[in-house]
Amino acid sequence: MQDSSIQQARIYTDFSGLNELKSQARTDKKAALEEVARQFESLFIGEMMKSMRKAGDVFSEDNYLNSNESEHYRDMFDNQLSLTLAGQRGGTGLAEALVRQLSRQIPGMSEEGEKLSGHKATLADYDRSVPVPSRALPEQVREVNRIAPAEPAEPIAAPATEDLAPMPRNFNSPEEFVRELLPVAERVARESGIDPRVMIAQAALETGWGKHMIEGEGASPTHNLFGIKADHRWQGDSVNIATTEFREGVPMSERASFRAYPDYEASFRDYVEFLESNPRYRDVLASADQPEVFAQKLQDAGYATDPEYGAKIRRIMNGDSLMTLSMDDAESMGNTEAEE
Repeated sequence: MQDSSIQQARIYTDFSGLNELKSQARTDKKAALEEVARQFESLFIGEMMKSMRKAGDVFSEDNYLNSNESEHYRDMFDNQLSLTLAGQRGGTGLAEALVRQLSRQIPGMSEEGEKLSGHKATLADYDRSVPVPSRALPEQVREVNRIAPAEPAEPIAAPATEDLAPMPRNFNSPEEFVRELLPVAERVARESGIDPRVMIAQAALETGWGKHMIEGEGASPTHNLFGIKADHRWQGDSVNIATTEFREGVPMSERASFRAYPDYEASFRDYVEFLESNPRYRDVLASADQPEVFAQKLQDAGYATDPEYGAKIRRIMNGDSLMTLSMDDAESMGNTEAEE
C-alpha cells in the first residue's frame, strides 16, 4: 500500500504529494519511480483529452451554455480525470513501460524495479539532505571555546616583491616588448574577449615598441600603453606633456593630460574599461573576435586622429610575431591619444 503522502499527489491541485516524492526516493526508489511514471501518464492522457475537446469545439460555437467560465471548469474536470484514469489498474500501460525503462538507470535496481542484492553503494544511494542542527550545538561550541580558546591565526606572508622581475620602464627592442607584455595582454584578454595581438599591436604603435613611453616630471613612468587622455572623469594620477595631433590630416604639436598607472596591467585593464564605458566604441567591441575589423573600427570610431591608424595596427599585428613589420610606423607615431 502506498504512503498517504503519495496519495495526495492524486489530486491535481495539491502539489505537496509531489514534493514528498523527493524524500521517498531516498528510501523506496521503486515506489517513487512508479508514482512519477503515473504522473507522466496522466499528462499524456490530459493532452489526448485536450485534442479530443478541441475537435468538438466546432459543434459548441452557437451553444449559449458555452462560455469562458464553462471551459475553465471543463478543463479542471479533464485534469482530474486524467490523473484518475492514470491511477486505474493498468492505465494505458505507459507508466509500466516507463518504470521498466528507467529502472535500468537507477543504481541498485533491476529492470523489474527490484533492489539488487550485493549492490555496491555509490554516491547516488546516499542521503544528501542537510541534517537538522542540535539545539545544544551553541552551548557545545561555547564549551569547546572555553576549554581550548582559539589562537589568533598568523597572517599569511605576502609574496616578496623582489622575487618578481620588475617590468622595464622602456623597452630596447620589439622582441623584449612582446616577450614582457604579451602574457599580461593574454590575462586581460581572457576576461575581455579582445584579441591580445591587437592590444599589443596598438600598444606598440602608441609607444614605438616601448621606446617612447609617456613620462611625467623627472622621467617618472606612467605605464600608459594606449595614449588614453585624462579628462574630468579620471580620478587617478596624470601627466601633462606635448603630443602629436592630426588636424585635417596635418600633424600638429599640442599639450594634453594623459592617465598614469601603477603598472602595465593596470593600463591594459583601463584600456578595456575605457572602451566598454564609452558608447562610441560599442560597435568596436562587437568585433572583439575579429582583430583586423576591430582595428579598423577603432579608427572609424575616432580613437585617434591619425587617418592611417587602423592600417598601421593591422600591419604591426600581421608581422612575424608582432615584431618584424612597421617599426617605422610605430616609432614615428610617438604619443597619440585616445579621444573621448
